[in-house]
Formats: sequence, C-alpha cells, structure tokens
Amino acid sequence: MTRRGKGRGSGRGKPPGRTPGGTPSGRGATVRVKTAAKRRLSSTRWLERQLNDPYVAEARRLGYRSRAAFKLIQLDDRFRILGPGKRVVDLGAAPGGWTQVAVQRVKPLENPAGRVVAIDLSPMDAVEGATLLQHDFLAEDAPALLKGMLDGPADVVLSDMAAPSTGHSQTDHLRIMALAEAAYVFAAEVLTPGGAYVAKVLRGGAERELLTSLKRDFAEVRHVKPAASRSDSAEIYVVATGFRGEPPP
Repeated sequence: MTRRGKGRGSGRGKPPGRTPGGTPSGRGATVRVKTAAKRRLSSTRWLERQLNDPYVAEARRLGYRSRAAFKLIQLDDRFRILGPGKRVVDLGAAPGGWTQVAVQRVKPLENPAGRVVAIDLSPMDAVEGATLLQHDFLAEDAPALLKGMLDGPADVVLSDMAAPSTGHSQTDHLRIMALAEAAYVFAAEVLTPGGAYVAKVLRGGAERELLTSLKRDFAEVRHVKPAASRSDSAEIYVVATGFRGEPPP
C-alpha cells in the first residue's frame, strides 16, 4: 500500500526559494483534451484538469515536485508552524513537495539546529538538506528508525499520507483516519512541548476519537482546507499547535 498524498512533479534536487505567497498569480487559456481511442473518459478528464490547474503550472515553474507543496505553504503562512532551526518529520513524503517546502523554511543547510526527516514507502529523489528514508511508516521498526534520524525531539510532525482510493467513501475515510491516528501516536512520542502536528483527514465521523485526543494534548486544534486543495476533494487538514506533552526521553 502506498501511503502518500502528493502528485508527482518534475522538480529535483535543491528546493526552490521561498515564495511570497501560496497562490498562483493567474492562469492561461483553458486547454481542452480530445478523448483518444485508447484513453478512458476519466483519464481524459484527469489530464484536462492537470493541464488547466494553475497550481500544477506554478509548481512546475518554481521547481516544486508536486502541486501539494502549495498546501503546506498556505498552512504555514497562516499558522507559522515551520521556521529556521526547527526539527521536522514529513510522513508520506514522496515525491517530495512538502519536504522541499520544509527545507526552504527550516533552512538546515544554514542553521545546524534544523533538521528535516522524510519517509515514504515509494522511492524519492534526494532533497538537499533533508534526510530521506524509503520505508513503510506502519512497519514496527519505523518509529525507532525515524527517532534515530532525528537524533532528538521534533518540533513538527507533518502527515500527508493517504492510502490508494477504493472508490468507496467510507472505506477511504477509515483508511486515511487510521494513517492520521498512527501519525498522531508517533507525534505524541517525539514532539517537544509547544510542537505542532499537521495531518490530512477526510470528514466522515470516525475523526471524533482523534480530535478528542488532539484537543486534550494540544492548546489549539483547527480544521483547514487550503486554497490549493481541489474544491471537489473531500480532504481537509487538521492543524494542532501547542503540544502539552512531556519532552521525549
């Protein structure tokens, strides 16, 4: 099972410079795609949406590996969860859009205190300034491996993990909530007091238990749908800040 939430892009290597905002300045003329003989209608619609998506074009222009990078940019611009010298874990990182944003804002190459650690089941091209692990986050040894790579407590745990869609909304909801809950259990073990947790979820009823835990353990918990999230997507993000737990041993 692939546990990731970002589409692939073409950017590689060093992350792009910080953008002044997370919204593209404009869009070009609408592109229409003809239905080919061997292409299903759903594939044609997906391709047409990609070609007309201003975030896809802007990600390509700025060197981000996925349009999902703008979701994290918009969340951080609002909540200021990242910053120079912070220690960040990116769960479900491939192809690396969120990792690129984390590196550009944590600045580990300039600030030795900063660290960005990323994990995904799928292979991922190197991101300068980040430490990458190709591994299943749900594997029993994954938390210990990540803790060793962090070499200390984390300030932020990010999760854009998502299981492949089944087409059944309740099943998809339960699967993504299971990933968000696993990310929270890990966050509670590694976050320093005052730390932050950000995870993708889908509304559907099963998030109540997670929210109860977050409201107990964090000073503030909010649901946010970044502008970069497609309007027809059921995804939202839970942003929990001000971790109240004890420092990790």
